[in-house]
Amino acid sequence: MANSAGSKKRARQAIKRRAHNGGLRSMVRTYLKKVDAAIEAGNKEEAQAAYVVATSKLDKATTKGLYHKNKAARHKSRLNAQIKAIA
Repeated sequence: MANSAGSKKRARQAIKRRAHNGGLRSMVRTYLKKVDAAIEAGNKEEAQAAYVVATSKLDKATTKGLYHKNKAARHKSRLNAQIKAIA
């Protein structure tokens, strides 16, 4: 348990940050699932539109430090390859 005033404050901030980051991470996962669902359905136009939105959300989460830039790039690359393979 935190003893000093500074460590107590850091503990409070960590709880808030964990909740905020969890919400952002969940949102990004939801948009990635929408792209996957469109790919599974074989709908290239819908997948492409969902990919644009998911890429934006993923990039924003990456700039905030939620994901490593290489992880974001890996996700985008794999999704884009799957979309191209639909044709």
